[in-house]
Amino acid sequence: MEKFVSTLNDIVWNPGLVVLLLAAGLYFSFRTRFVQVRRFKLMLRSLFGKKSGDKSGISSFEAFCIALSGRVGTGNIVGVATAIAFGGPGAVFWMWVVAFFGASTAFVESTLSQMYKFKHSSGFRGGPFSFIEVGLGKRVLGIVFAAITILSCGFFLTTVQANGVSMAMANAFPVPPLATGIVLAVILGAVVIGGVKRIARVASIITPLMAFGYIILSLVVVAFHIQDVPAVLWSIVTNAFGINPVAGGIIGSTIAMGVKRGIFSNEAGQGTGAIVSAAADVDHPARQGLAQAFSVYVDTLLVCTATALMILTSGTYNIIDSATGDLLVANAPELGNNYAGFTQSAVDSVFAGFGSQFISIAMVFFAFSTIMAYYFYAETGIIYLFRDKDQRKEKWVIRIFQAIMIAAVVFGAVREADLVWTLGDIGVGLMAWGTVVSILILCPKAIKALKEFEGNENR
Repeated sequence: MEKFVSTLNDIVWNPGLVVLLLAAGLYFSFRTRFVQVRRFKLMLRSLFGKKSGDKSGISSFEAFCIALSGRVGTGNIVGVATAIAFGGPGAVFWMWVVAFFGASTAFVESTLSQMYKFKHSSGFRGGPFSFIEVGLGKRVLGIVFAAITILSCGFFLTTVQANGVSMAMANAFPVPPLATGIVLAVILGAVVIGGVKRIARVASIITPLMAFGYIILSLVVVAFHIQDVPAVLWSIVTNAFGINPVAGGIIGSTIAMGVKRGIFSNEAGQGTGAIVSAAADVDHPARQGLAQAFSVYVDTLLVCTATALMILTSGTYNIIDSATGDLLVANAPELGNNYAGFTQSAVDSVFAGFGSQFISIAMVFFAFSTIMAYYFYAETGIIYLFRDKDQRKEKWVIRIFQAIMIAAVVFGAVREADLVWTLGDIGVGLMAWGTVVSILILCPKAIKALKEFEGNENR
């Protein structure tokens, strides 16, 4: 099974997808005249934008929090660590690049999602499957994308989050992975059965608090190693372009891991941000696009960078040859490929005996909020498939799916980490292919909406 999964991952994540994601972000940046920089203040204001008056949808801020909860997860702790482990410090640079250009991608996909959303008894819904069907006139491809979303978010990506939590808890406390999985599954069930409104309320409380607290702690850790920051920043840039013997030998892995983990973390171009954007009730599609562009910055440029600087300034990492498994750089050989341990040891370097416990607790919140978002994405895919059909069947399918996803949490908690992360990569890659190709074709409609919105704002 592991060999099959690895081969499938290589097919999905071939160099063409890496080039496509970077090229699309660059293209959207030029087409929007770098809206992610030019209208930064408007991005902030859009978080608390006006509602259209329809009480069916959630607010722009609630949609931002759900999307951010999906973005801020184990990818910000374990994902960054794996990027450094297999790509070296230079992978962080490519995560930054993906975030900067990905903000424009997030704007385009989320604006289009607002334009092609549909009404449901639970509120507004939509996503790439909607604009693939209506915008491109490809109903069959919309169905395929919805099925991929359900599989990826409901199983593949959920197992990644659960695995990260169980690994961190096992490092810090004498808690068996199975026990962690069961507790996480029970709590998840209590929230998702309450529907989108409950998910939105929980996300709007947990997400800002956990992100702010984590960033504050990381700043304290980095401050204790402040003398190493210039050298670390220099190593990030030089390693990104292979300017040293070790980096030169893994330059392909450096770029690929930076792009993979960048997309896994900030989800720009993956389509998930577009799904939650459709649920927002805003006065103009472009307003929600701007709000989602800002969430990419928060995720990667703040939270992911905080993790990277903690690990790199503390020196609590190894660089691993992805082909052989050998340690190319062994700063912390005792950690091996214990990716959660990279971040935990970084905090322990300043707060001895506290790092493992804090990161474990942080990962519980991070992963839980992310799994909530994944549930919303997958549920929306089910609703898309059943809309205008038998609502009783839809409800039964959703209940069955809830049981399967809760079981996936337990499965992910007890599985071996590398297999779980590979499954997660496949899920992200499949969704990215469908989303990016679609929004490249539909981009002119998003550009038109942006010009209209800016014209109204300037009056």
